[in-house]
Amino acid sequence: MLKRKKIKPITLKDVTIIDDGKLKKAITAASLGNAMEWFDFGVYGFVAYALGKVFFPDANPSVQMIAALGTFSVPFLIRPLGGLFFGMLGDKYGRQKILAITIVIMSISTFCIGLIPSYATIGIWAPILLLLCKMAQGFSVGGEYTGVSIFVAEYSPDRKRGFMGSWLDFGSIAGFVMGAGVVVLISSVVGEQNFLDWGWRIPFFLALPLGIIGLYLRHALEETPAFQQHVDTMEQGDREGLQDGPKVSFKEIATKHWRSLLTCIGLVISTNVTYYMLLTYMPSYLSHNLHYSEDHGGADHHRYHGRDAVCTAGYRYAQRPFRPSPVYPDW
Repeated sequence: MLKRKKIKPITLKDVTIIDDGKLKKAITAASLGNAMEWFDFGVYGFVAYALGKVFFPDANPSVQMIAALGTFSVPFLIRPLGGLFFGMLGDKYGRQKILAITIVIMSISTFCIGLIPSYATIGIWAPILLLLCKMAQGFSVGGEYTGVSIFVAEYSPDRKRGFMGSWLDFGSIAGFVMGAGVVVLISSVVGEQNFLDWGWRIPFFLALPLGIIGLYLRHALEETPAFQQHVDTMEQGDREGLQDGPKVSFKEIATKHWRSLLTCIGLVISTNVTYYMLLTYMPSYLSHNLHYSEDHGGADHHRYHGRDAVCTAGYRYAQRPFRPSPVYPDW
């Protein structure tokens, strides 16, 4: 006869009650900060056509576009490193501190793109400096989305975790919408030639004040209840466990959970290839190949991302009554 395993009863120490006011403040600050961070990251795609002419003037138009979009791809190679680095720091020192650091790095690196002289002024150093700034952006974004996702998940009640998490996507898309709107507005006000000469720098300069606002919002946040509980546990017992951080075996993940790992990688790749093709390549394709005006292409993307933001939040709200289920098999 099989023995039934005894289940440890839940005590008051196992239950964390989160004040609704703190929850709303945390979600709002995280989402707004996310919007400002992704405004910085996404605005590059809307001005790629201009950047190709400024930083790669000797090439033909097609090569200019390839070079500009190729530079945009570099941060994606750096993002995993940023996620690993800031993820480990977040486990040691807290999510709030890391989120403040990532938004500072993103704001400064984006602002610096607007300061880079053209190729005609400093030659080959212009695209090199652009590449370095994009690498800093990628490092920041890697820590940003990983950290803010954990931050929101640890703050959210179980039944509302999916809906609360959707506000991060809403914030990201809102940042892209804001970026498209700013580019369209500036281009329509200053004209195409002035936009190529100096107008493209303005969206990057806006990153600094937006970053200051985002830093203020995140600085006022409290650590998640889960992390505070972890700190209290370490203070009561083995304090070294917090300082040394969690022991993570990447070898174990790669050998024992490789199917799930590859599935997750495939899902993320398929989603991002489609999304960033629409985000970065399509505005340039409309302007360069189909000869649409910058205003027309940007306005189309502004409407697309606006609908995307509304649908994302609406879908998550509609799924609240249902039990979440995995989107891929658990091997």
